Amino acid sequence: MSDEQYFTTKPNSASDVRYTSFVVGNRNLQLVTDRGVFAKKGVDQGTQILLDAAPRPSTTGNFLDLGCGSGAIAMSLASYSPEAKVWAIDVNARALQLVGENALRNGLMNVTALFPQSVPSELQFDLIWSNPPIRIGKKALHDLLDTWLNRLSQSGQAWLVVNRNLGSDSLAVWMMGNGFEVARLTSKRGFRVLKVTRKPDYTRGGSTTNL
Repeated sequence: MSDEQYFTTKPNSASDVRYTSFVVGNRNLQLVTDRGVFAKKGVDQGTQILLDAAPRPSTTGNFLDLGCGSGAIAMSLASYSPEAKVWAIDVNARALQLVGENALRNGLMNVTALFPQSVPSELQFDLIWSNPPIRIGKKALHDLLDTWLNRLSQSGQAWLVVNRNLGSDSLAVWMMGNGFEVARLTSKRGFRVLKVTRKPDYTRGGSTTNL
């Protein structure tokens, strides 16, 4: 199975676990990955760029790793902010199992891994970090982001990393047309890191940006 199928609910490929590690702040985090889950070889380039570029999160709040894979982003958030509640969501059951195991392996007790439909409906997020699943297709991606970006708290922020060649700039334009301010934090190795916030004076069809 290729990584293009990481968004299946129940991967059929035989398990092939790999053990790796990555550094968050001054801490070395252990990461177990598996076939049928995004970035089965370890922390992928886009995610690493996001982790390097995004500002450190606040100490408390509800944080979301959207499309968590094996949990590198969720564990980073949990490590930076042990008093925060980190929610890691994915449609892939194998990914969610890995997140739970990886959180326990690193002693990160503030991570909850679950399917999207299991997230409490009233919950809003103060922070979203995501390497969104571009390969699910444009409509599905738009639906995904529309759902979860609209669950940002009024002062909440989302930090997304998107490959330029896979439509980062057009995605930014789409988000600006759907109620969000979008600013580019950095551009590195073909990836854009985008800061997304609610647009307080949003009127459909209007847009502002400092891209």
